[in-house]
This record gives sequence, C-alpha cells and structure tokens, in this order.
Amino acid sequence: MKINSVGILGAGLMGRGIAQVCALAGFNVHLVDVSQAQLQRGLESITTSLDKSVAKGALTAEARNDTVERIEASTSQESLERADLIIEAATENLELKLRLLSEVEKRASAHALIASNTSSISITQLGAVLSRPERFIGMHFFNPVPSMGLVELIPGLQTDDSVLQAAQGFVEALGKTGIVVRNSPGFVVNRILCPMLNEAIFVLGEGLASAEAIDAGMKLGCNHPVGPLALADMVGLDTLLSVLQIFYDGFNDPKYRPAPLLKELVAAGHLGRKAGRGFFSYS
Repeated sequence: MKINSVGILGAGLMGRGIAQVCALAGFNVHLVDVSQAQLQRGLESITTSLDKSVAKGALTAEARNDTVERIEASTSQESLERADLIIEAATENLELKLRLLSEVEKRASAHALIASNTSSISITQLGAVLSRPERFIGMHFFNPVPSMGLVELIPGLQTDDSVLQAAQGFVEALGKTGIVVRNSPGFVVNRILCPMLNEAIFVLGEGLASAEAIDAGMKLGCNHPVGPLALADMVGLDTLLSVLQIFYDGFNDPKYRPAPLLKELVAAGHLGRKAGRGFFSYS
C-alpha cells in the first residue's frame, strides 16, 4: 500500500497541522473543508508556521515554497478521489464523524486507506459505518501537530493487519513515532491526561487554589512544561468536555464525570485559547 497523496477532511487546528507535516514530508495534500474562510485561515496558518521555520534557519525558502505548493485546498470532496490515504480531522463529535466518513467512502478510490484523527471515539464504532471497515484505522495526532512527535495508531476490530503496517510506515515517513494502542475510550494518552486536567478543574472549582497557583504548582512541583489549566485552554474546553463525557459513558464510572466548572465554562462559550477566554484570558 504505497501512499503518495493524502486527503485531509477538516481545515481546523488539527487538520491544518496534519496537512503541514504531510506536505513537508513530500506528500501531495488535498485539504478539504466546507468553509472557504476556514480553508483560507488554515493556509495562512501553515504559511506563517513555515515562515517562522525559515526565519529560524530550520527550513530553506525553497523547501518552504515546495511545501506550500504541495497543498491543494478545496471546498469540494472530489479532490479526495485522488488520495491514497484520507484522514478525517473534524470536530470530536460522533454523529458528525459518522456522517463524514460515510460520505468520504463514496469518494475514496478502491485502494485508499481511511483514517480518523479522533482522540477518544471508538474506531470500531466509526468503522462500522463503512462498507469496507477493514481499510479503516485510527490515527491520532497531537496538538500542535508540527512539533509533537507522537501518533497513536488504533486498529478497530475490523482493521486489516496490512492497513496497520501501512499506517506505521506513513507515520515514520512523517518523522514521527507511532505507538499501537488498543481500541478503548481515550486510547492511552488521553486516558491518562484528561482525568488529570479534570481533577485540576475540580481543585479550582472547590477553591483550593487560584488558577495561577494550580498551574505553578504542577510546573514547579512536577516539572510539567505547561500547567493543566493552561493546557486545557490549549486543547479547547469543549473538546475536553466531549472526551470526558465519552469516558463517563463508555466506562460507566463516576471517576470520569466532568467537573461542574468545566461544564459551566463551556456553556458560557469560554472555550479556551480559540475563544480568547477560558481559565485564562487571551488577547
């Protein structure tokens, strides 16, 4: 299964990051989103990121230009027909992902692999919507994609072994490390990380310390590079709430219940960095 071109469905934070690393690694990229404005923001973000690398001397101007030229952006899914691998990178919403995957399969060529960048939803459940679930796999990148070296590879119950092998080779070609994990809510990294973030929110909601003190405590006391509340803002509080709710429903265990303060902030539209306000304010 040779992969030369990659289709990416969704030009949000994750989709544009995946597009950048794929194009930088030499793959032709078909970036698709229903919103022309989102596509424009995605391309501008990629260009800005590459320009910073050039300024730092980590990338030549020629490589920067070649990378940009490899990315084709469109609001039509027709371009996905030319992709050897299609990665769905939409919002972490089960119904949305099921609908998009069903649509994508109608466009995908017979040989193409299909993947989801989901951070918590069952790969087996997502794959069940496809007529050929054996070519479907979870491929969970981490934010920010250009600088994070890990990709979780999650085969579903139906995933063929050859698809997993092809996915491993693709991740290596990106210069990243792939770890194979079993299909379970949140997989491995988020299964550990998200309850920690949730506990920090419980601590804040109970008034044990200020947001600044909580983050300073974890940075200085546990040597974390970023405090849990600042990290939650970076992830997106709505995304974190969705993941925790999937844990709570999937495991039927009260230890995964989302903190009331998290629910309140999401209801208020204080979603973190992307909204300009979460546990901290961003101008």
